[in-house]
Amino acid sequence: MTGPYPPEYGAGPTGPQLYPQSLPYPENVPSAYPGMLPPPVPYRKKKRWPIVLAVVVALALVAAVVAVIAMAGGDEEPAGSNALSESSVTAAIQDYLDALTNGDDETVARHTLCGLFDAVKEKRSDLALARLSGDAFRKQYRQAEVISIDKIVQPSPHQAQVLFTMRVTPAGGSRREQSDTREQQAVAQLLAEDNEILVCSYLPRTSGQY
Repeated sequence: MTGPYPPEYGAGPTGPQLYPQSLPYPENVPSAYPGMLPPPVPYRKKKRWPIVLAVVVALALVAAVVAVIAMAGGDEEPAGSNALSESSVTAAIQDYLDALTNGDDETVARHTLCGLFDAVKEKRSDLALARLSGDAFRKQYRQAEVISIDKIVQPSPHQAQVLFTMRVTPAGGSRREQSDTREQQAVAQLLAEDNEILVCSYLPRTSGQY
């Protein structure tokens, strides 16, 4: 006799509750991948050569555009750069010497004012100075002709310092002196302005000059 209280069993047949036994996992059950697992599939790398090719093509186009612009800019020379050629310089100096020889004071003043003649309101003093320059020139020479341009130095496309040789006829009193000619060098400062070449200054170089 176990005691005054009966054992507590649930409803149903009397006796203790039995639990099913766990079965061992079978060793030979086939898996989803028979044998060894396949190697991992590598991710597909993006090809970079199209990007590199596009960059190279873009740089080539930029270089071509820069070269075209540079060549176009080189062809466009500044105004006045072609005006100061040997022939145009010779013509401008001869025009100035002829004005001195013929007493053309306005042309002399236009040259010596160096591009300011049209803007100057009062020109009497400039014309008087041109007259004095012409008188001094005619006392030395009866005629002057440019025969060669010896050197042109251009500090800018619009300016030039010119060493030239002229054949001059002295303004002597005798016929023999008037018929004798000699060569003499001189220096002129020129300016290309408004489609004109002006002799801003003129200085003869005498044989006794040091």
